[in-house]
Amino acid sequence: MSDTPSTPSTPATDAPQSPEEILAAAAANEVDALTAAQAELATLKAKSAELADQFLRAKAEAENARRRAEDEISKARKFAVESFAESMLPVADSLEAGLVIKDATPEQIREGAQATLRQLVAALERNKVIAIAPAAGTKFDPHQHQAISVVPSEQEANTVVNVLQKGYSIADRVLRPALVTVSAPK
Repeated sequence: MSDTPSTPSTPATDAPQSPEEILAAAAANEVDALTAAQAELATLKAKSAELADQFLRAKAEAENARRRAEDEISKARKFAVESFAESMLPVADSLEAGLVIKDATPEQIREGAQATLRQLVAALERNKVIAIAPAAGTKFDPHQHQAISVVPSEQEANTVVNVLQKGYSIADRVLRPALVTVSAPK
């Protein structure tokens, strides 16, 4: 036997022993890590590009929807009175026809005015413009009536005594309140 201590043999899978082998293994690990990082970077860049594309498409779609909505609102405003104007044309025709008659009697003028007024009222009602004309004794409603004066009356307090001017509403919204006199408290 020899006096030199024997070194146990190491299998090939154990860590390299020479400095060159250690450096080569470290370099291989760095290359593997760099390759993995580059692959991850490429994946993230692709995902980022996809998300950016989706964002731009969504933004363009939202802009188109906004533009279409603005166009529709513009058209609605522009043509909102079209139906109402069509309803008013027969009324204008009747007034013009009445003015053409040179030697009309007061009775004929009155009958023509009444017929034209009926046409006007019908046209307003077709377009949901409803008269507000409270009957005497109706409770005063500040949402539909405007009190011009308070007068002594035999009626209950805060009730309509007289309508000075009709009011009008459209689709449950008051266009003009009825001008009324209201009974005073006793």
